[in-house]
Amino acid sequence: MTGESRTLGLVIHPTRSVESSVRTVTEHAWTRGVEVIVREADAARVPGVAAVSEADFVARVGAVLSLGGDGTMLGAMRLVMARPVPVLGVNHGHLGFLVEIAPEQLPDALDRLVRGEYTIEPHSCLVASAGEAVLAGFNDVVLARAGRAGAVSVDLVVNGRQYGYYKCDALILATPTGSTAYNYAAGGPVLSPSAEAIAVTPVAPMAGISRPIVLGPQDEIRLHVAPDSAPVAVEVDGTAAGALGPDAVLTTVLRPEAAQVVRLAAGEHASRSRVKLSLLDLPLRPDQLLELIPEHLRRRLDP
Repeated sequence: MTGESRTLGLVIHPTRSVESSVRTVTEHAWTRGVEVIVREADAARVPGVAAVSEADFVARVGAVLSLGGDGTMLGAMRLVMARPVPVLGVNHGHLGFLVEIAPEQLPDALDRLVRGEYTIEPHSCLVASAGEAVLAGFNDVVLARAGRAGAVSVDLVVNGRQYGYYKCDALILATPTGSTAYNYAAGGPVLSPSAEAIAVTPVAPMAGISRPIVLGPQDEIRLHVAPDSAPVAVEVDGTAAGALGPDAVLTTVLRPEAAQVVRLAAGEHASRSRVKLSLLDLPLRPDQLLELIPEHLRRRLDP
């Protein structure tokens, strides 16, 4: 935030208490000549902070602070994807892969943000279109059956070529970021954050393509809803985003570097992510698990 704008935007969790972090941010900003703004929709929850329209928010911010969990962070990333600026996540949630710091670390993190002492972790997103509707997902785009009856039935077309069809409970298109979420739970591959790729994973496949596939960053994916398909609900990053009827087509492409996630300590964040993946049943040997314990704690375990 050392460049053209010294305006910090706040994106806050819709229900969780974040007052202590907001107070820390505003007090810090006042002493360092940094303007703090929120969107008008959040004004009632952060009295005393200047509220602006969403368009003005996106146009003015030099950096964004996300106060919540990964869901809030994803919303902040989507908000500024037309004009990517650094986004730092403060964890007011639970298990998180995107958020980096705890609320008590905010004062030091804000100093480093103002001084520009951080690295940027670029994130790609899926841009999906169906008719006039355009959706963006940094985790995944999911086609799920709208009710309990029937199955999602769609044809897969990649770069204009027909590759087969899916008949399943749901079909997941995941970015590397989202590969550790629903995609992972459904048996899909974990993609490296450095890979620009899309994982396509069927949930409970009944016929057609039954295994996950990985497609490249230049591939255009078209999913054509078959006439015999159950009603299809579209979810983006875990949020309902619309519906597709028979013969509808959803077109999806990968947009690289659509968001800039702030990393103050990339190595530590990577270690924490390994711990979280271990909790999600990524198999590690006992000695490999020991490596994940911070060095100062490991010394206490030595006899």
